Amino acid sequence: MTTVLGSKGVTEFLLLGFSSLGELQLVLFVVFLCLYLIILSGNITIISVIRLDRSLHTPMYFFLGVLSISEIFYTIVILPKMLINLLSVLRTLSFVSCATQMFFFLGFAVTNCLLLGVMGYDRYVAICQPLRYPILMSWRICGQLAATCIVSGFLMSLVGTILVFSLPFCGSNKVNHYFCDISPVIRLACAESYINELVIFICGVLVLVAPLIFICFSYGFIVRTILKIPSAEGKQKAFSTCASHLIVVIVHYGCASFVYLRPSARYTSGKDRLVTVTYTIITPLLNPVVYSLRNKDVQLAIQKMFGK
Repeated sequence: MTTVLGSKGVTEFLLLGFSSLGELQLVLFVVFLCLYLIILSGNITIISVIRLDRSLHTPMYFFLGVLSISEIFYTIVILPKMLINLLSVLRTLSFVSCATQMFFFLGFAVTNCLLLGVMGYDRYVAICQPLRYPILMSWRICGQLAATCIVSGFLMSLVGTILVFSLPFCGSNKVNHYFCDISPVIRLACAESYINELVIFICGVLVLVAPLIFICFSYGFIVRTILKIPSAEGKQKAFSTCASHLIVVIVHYGCASFVYLRPSARYTSGKDRLVTVTYTIITPLLNPVVYSLRNKDVQLAIQKMFGK
């Protein structure tokens, strides 16, 4: 199918966002702006600390740095436009801009999912295969794994975006969301979208379920190995290196699975907007907060950096 443009089709989309909340939008603007600034400053701090402190030049923190960079761009794609729309009457987005926003949002979102899977593998090798860790997680392999996550993320995103915007849009242009996400946009198509939705759903299962299963298996082996450690202090130290990653995984995969592992016909705007706020704002905020509050190495590095 070909995309319909011009006078016969939709040339721009209207993002309804939080327009139904009336004057509360000003309060939301202040809250979301503060959270956005914390997300940017927190992730930039994590990246700077990892780059400047040589003691953090390890695979685990390398992947955390890549994740923080991805989280920054992930929020840049969504939040500035959302903040502008909270203060603006004109909330339109051109057809091309909507497709571009969806492509980059999905690209960074999938990249984050895959990076969390790789970080789970890193913890597995560190705890279960410590003697082989320098070989299995060499800098060359780490670079290849990070590059694979990014390339795979944007290839999957390209497939999803093409499947949505290859449909004709010739009716309503009101997107019942605060950004161009898959479900609210594809519902506006004026043609049968069952096959497109099915392929997108299968891609969603691959992106979310496959890394999550991998993480679960990794932590199954990790727990078994930790339980064999004789000292309580050794067990606590091993668990503490995994706790931050597990918290981020549970929130990220939990919210994303709720929204994307369903057919779009079951899309419910109110609940989904609330859950989407969680993984577009809270998860990027959680990443630096959890890793800085729960990780002593990062805490010491931050103290040293600000001490200088």
